[in-house]
Amino acid sequence: MSSVLEQKKQIVDEITGKFKNSVSTIVVDYRGLNVAEVTELRKQLREAGVEFKVYKNSLTRRAAEAAELNGLTDVLTGPNAVAFSTDDVIAPAKILNDFAKNHEALEIKAGVIEGNVSTVEEIKALAELPSREGLLSMLLSVLQAPIRNFALATKAVADQKEEQGA
Repeated sequence: MSSVLEQKKQIVDEITGKFKNSVSTIVVDYRGLNVAEVTELRKQLREAGVEFKVYKNSLTRRAAEAAELNGLTDVLTGPNAVAFSTDDVIAPAKILNDFAKNHEALEIKAGVIEGNVSTVEEIKALAELPSREGLLSMLLSVLQAPIRNFALATKAVADQKEEQGA
């Protein structure tokens, strides 16, 4: 009997560690998805470096309390799966939101973004953001604009002086 209790404690410690080490964690209800759909979802998440696991709700609740994420315990009812991402904040939200649009059976319930419990609306808003590469390209274009405008103005002044001299 004590070995079962030890196993449960290890699982709770594992989940607590994942909650603390993840930059983004999302809880979903996967009821109604068939095996092929769940396999497809797991594949998409794995390719993005996101871990997708199913744990018992009682163990997940204890881990959430240990990680001081008390707002998460309310949504841990029914069949749940949890997506953990240690690298990219946006990736799990984007993948799960896109998958939920195509498969109505998948329901996003709540999440934790950088240590703060988030609502479904916040997760969907995060999912609508461009990817990291997209954000970096936007930043780069904003940074390049003044230099480009300065170069164009300098060229225009040079062309005007050349016309006046000719």
